[in-house]
Parts: sequence; C-alpha cells; structure tokens
Amino acid sequence: QVQLVESGGGLVQPGGSLRLSCAASGSIFSTNAMGWYRQAPGKQRELVATLNGGGGTNYAGSVKGRFTISRDNAKNTVSLQMTSLKPEDTAVYYCNAEIGVLGPSRYLEVWGQGTLVTVSS
Repeated sequence: QVQLVESGGGLVQPGGSLRLSCAASGSIFSTNAMGWYRQAPGKQRELVATLNGGGGTNYAGSVKGRFTISRDNAKNTVSLQMTSLKPEDTAVYYCNAEIGVLGPSRYLEVWGQGTLVTVSS
C-alpha cells in the first residue's frame, strides 16, 4: 500500500510563512510529478504548484513569487515553502504524486489526506 502523509499545516498570521511537507511511503520504485493542490471552503480544488521528474515547476498565478515547491527524490518527499501568506490562502492543502509501485509494477496517482492552513489575525 502506498500513501502520502502531509505535515506542517496550522494557523499563521497574514504576512507569515509556513512550510508543508509530504512523504510517500510503501513499495515505491520511482515518483514522477509531485505537487500541491488546495481547496478552500465552498470552492473547487485547485492546483498550487507541481514539480515534474525533470525538475520543471508550475505555479498558480496567485502564489507565484510567494510559494516555492521542492522535492527530495531520494526520500520521496515534496515540500511547499509558503511566504507572505494571505487570508485567501486559507484552505486544505493536498499533496499529490504519480508514484511507481511494485507488485506488479505500475504507476498510480495518489493523494494525501490534506492539511489545513489558516491565515488569520
């Protein structure tokens, strides 16, 4: 069984910073794209940032210049450094990854359980 586990959410004041981390575990032989999505109350889930296996990144316009995605391929982890946070960044943040799993070998799209980020004074 393969799973993604997020950590690092919480309450932060506007203008503050927060770092989210996500670790993949299980019978993994590789990971392709890894990324972060978020869903605010009453809204659809949206892309925040993705990072493909070749190192290419894609950011939502609303977070460009404030958020930075990074990954550690050896540890199968992806992180999201968030700075200059705004109240509109409040959402549940989900980790997503395309993971190569063993037994039999295949690629699966996996989602984490989500971690809540609240930006409020």
